[in-house]
Amino acid sequence: MAVPGTFLVPLLLLLCGPGPYPAAAQSHPGVECVLFNEEYMTCKWGTRETLSVNYSLYYRYKNASDKVECKHYLQDHGVRVGCYFKRNELIQFQSFHVFINASIDGKTLEIPSKRMLLQDLVKPEAPVNLTIRNMSNNQLQLTWATPYPKARCLEHAVKYKSNKDTSWTELSVNGDVFSLPSVDYEKYYTFYVRSKINKYCGSTQFWSEWSAPVFWGSKSTSKGTVEEQLHWFKIHTILVPIASCLLLLVLVILLMRIERVWVILMPRIPNPSKNFDELFITHKGNFQEWAGVPKDVVESFKPNYSENICYVTELPPKDSHEPLWDSSNHAPPPMPGPPAAPSEHSPYQKSYGRV
Repeated sequence: MAVPGTFLVPLLLLLCGPGPYPAAAQSHPGVECVLFNEEYMTCKWGTRETLSVNYSLYYRYKNASDKVECKHYLQDHGVRVGCYFKRNELIQFQSFHVFINASIDGKTLEIPSKRMLLQDLVKPEAPVNLTIRNMSNNQLQLTWATPYPKARCLEHAVKYKSNKDTSWTELSVNGDVFSLPSVDYEKYYTFYVRSKINKYCGSTQFWSEWSAPVFWGSKSTSKGTVEEQLHWFKIHTILVPIASCLLLLVLVILLMRIERVWVILMPRIPNPSKNFDELFITHKGNFQEWAGVPKDVVESFKPNYSENICYVTELPPKDSHEPLWDSSNHAPPPMPGPPAAPSEHSPYQKSYGRV
């Protein structure tokens, strides 16, 4: 990146006099443009601390005759430090010219930049979805995905280190697969990946940012990076207690449901024997005492009357001299009222007595 102080020479020449400044104005203006993932571009020329006046940016492509001023300036506390270009303002594979103007005391200083190609200014986005698979013979396979729309135009770099290593190992990779031929299962590995436009699609030197890390291996050793220690700290202090509580809750719910189902399928048969222990042991089977029935109620149900015996016999025929009653028997008590008349249809006559 060019030093923003290169603006100072033409500005001083402009302030001191008009003589030599046109030649100095041909110097490189110190503008750095970066095309982020082919989605937007920024061109910056300084910071608030290094700039004392506001600059204006104009640009044009090869086939355009008129210059266009920047529509979206980047500012730092009111001082213009760059320009933001939207995607619809970008045209690749055409020469891109940038002009910086500074106005001082009513005079305008124009500092043209050198010609640029947007395909040489691309900075891809960092790779995502890093995945590690165990292969045969202690081999690991690392894969990833890229948000850049033209994956075939990328080359990659993989950086990895174990918890027993003191430095990182970085290797270039073509494609989106990296194989580590031999690993130690006693070590704990950390991997990063970044991307850059390859030589077939541009000559940019801008690498993407490093991806989020991915880990593999054993944590049996005490050494490790800060990222690894933070990763395992979160697992042991947050995930393990939460998982234990959830497991305990599931077991309690299962036990409650199992007991409820068992009661529904196999209901308990009630045993009434304990309820009658007092009847047979204490009250000797006396139901009235056990039930608490008052004695006067019990006495009211006992019979308090007697019925005399009523004798019934048949009368002998009229011409018979047999006595009506056997001498061995006691004579029946006299019956009140006239005797009943004998029946016409029966030769015998029955007498009834009632007391």
